[in-house]
Amino acid sequence: MAGMTTPTEPTDPTEPTEPTEPSDPAEPTARPRRPRRLVVLATSLALLLPVGGVTAWAANRFLVEHVEIEDVSAYEAAQAGATTDDGDTDDGADGTVTDDGYTSDDTEISLDTVTQGSGEDTVTYYVAHVALDDATQLRSAFAQDEFGTNITEDTSDIAQDNGAILAVNGDYYGFRDTGIVIRNGVVYRDEGAREGLAFYTDGRVEVYDETATTADELVAAGVWNTLSFGPAVVEDGTTVDGIEDVEVDTNVGNHSIQGEQPRTAIGVDDDGNLVIVVVDGRDTGYSRGATMTELAQIMIDQGATTAYNLDGGGSSTLYFDGEVVNRPSNGGERGTSDILYVAG
Repeated sequence: MAGMTTPTEPTDPTEPTEPTEPSDPAEPTARPRRPRRLVVLATSLALLLPVGGVTAWAANRFLVEHVEIEDVSAYEAAQAGATTDDGDTDDGADGTVTDDGYTSDDTEISLDTVTQGSGEDTVTYYVAHVALDDATQLRSAFAQDEFGTNITEDTSDIAQDNGAILAVNGDYYGFRDTGIVIRNGVVYRDEGAREGLAFYTDGRVEVYDETATTADELVAAGVWNTLSFGPAVVEDGTTVDGIEDVEVDTNVGNHSIQGEQPRTAIGVDDDGNLVIVVVDGRDTGYSRGATMTELAQIMIDQGATTAYNLDGGGSSTLYFDGEVVNRPSNGGERGTSDILYVAG
């Protein structure tokens, strides 16, 4: 896409934002795309083979794909009252793509690239402002069209499989077995554990306590999609206190999300339009990344009154019109378990 090229950068061998996860060495040939993030942990676990039972647990936890639903598209279509489709939608079929956006009868997307600071303090981020006539046009899709754990695929591949004009990495639900997971109006998991984000069919976007409700109650109230990562970084137009100290996970791996990191965030402005930001990082002179507080300020600067942190690090990826428009910190995309997207 003109004006938004993706330069090449060397592979970053470390991923401090979150644990890396290896692929299943017995992966069938029908799935040739195996993300880089899984290879590192596979090598590490191989070195632990003498440990025996511990290694078996770790391999099962981090290596083996656990598929709970094989055909998500069919599963969603079969759910009573779920207004879903298979990704081959005619919505926006008459849309117009430009260098910095997309317009159709019911969708308007504008893209911006922002660079702040200089030298070692340079921060570069990408912004998508999205106006939708129908809030259910913001959809979710899972890697390999399967639901479970340790199932991954590049954001761009999931986006292309679902006819997306715009896509961003999601919350990487597949690393954990907790959280409330509602996608496209369908309940997939009901294990409340943290602060979540709910998208309603009427366009509302709200931060909520997963432990104070259930997935069925949320669907009954009109929730269309949920995200379970966090924390919320902006509420009522101001930065949330304490966001530098939050730990999302308490299992094996690097729990923290502190420091200057690549980031992905999604929010909503006063008009109900979506604000999506991807901050690049770990590349001195181009973009050092952002702290959680800096991410909050970026979202406020872009008009968000509510904003929520998603999976970051090497996962942070913004896709538009067939291209990855940011510079993922791995030197290329890192597989994830899910995306949010708008079809073109």
